[in-house]
Amino acid sequence: MTTLHALKKPNRSTHRKKRVGRGQGSGLGKTAGRGGKGQKARTGNMRFEGFEGGQSPLQRRLPKFGFTPPNRLAWAVVNVGSLERFEAGATVDEKALSKAGLVKGRFDGIKVLGAGELTKKLTVKAHKFSGTAKEAITRSGGSAEELPLMVHKPESAAKAHAGKGAKA
Repeated sequence: MTTLHALKKPNRSTHRKKRVGRGQGSGLGKTAGRGGKGQKARTGNMRFEGFEGGQSPLQRRLPKFGFTPPNRLAWAVVNVGSLERFEAGATVDEKALSKAGLVKGRFDGIKVLGAGELTKKLTVKAHKFSGTAKEAITRSGGSAEELPLMVHKPESAAKAHAGKGAKA
């Protein structure tokens, strides 16, 4: 069996660079492999991707739509009904939610929405609450604590905008 350190490229697999337009003896002289005359024989030929012979190309004919804001916040959404799985009197925060599998992946903050029923007294700590979610939590005897949203540390923001006119 061949090992990685003993691998060799196949014999005659390296090809010479094609040198065009270097005289008749090279085999690629005179027209340099471009054939005779015509648009494709000229330099500055319109051969880029999407060129349609002068017709307005598809990427310009289609309407432009949508906008993705560069500083968009990604929210991990949790419904009040799914908090029912926690024991009464428990503190539900980001760590508890991820351990329970209710929030996954990368996100900037947690938002609690009011879908479902909550019967247990819980202390819920999240970055945002909908009005119905807050009401449902307080109705069951619990409390909803709103955490401040820290998207990135102020010092890293200052570093990112250093010398760009932003004051830290």
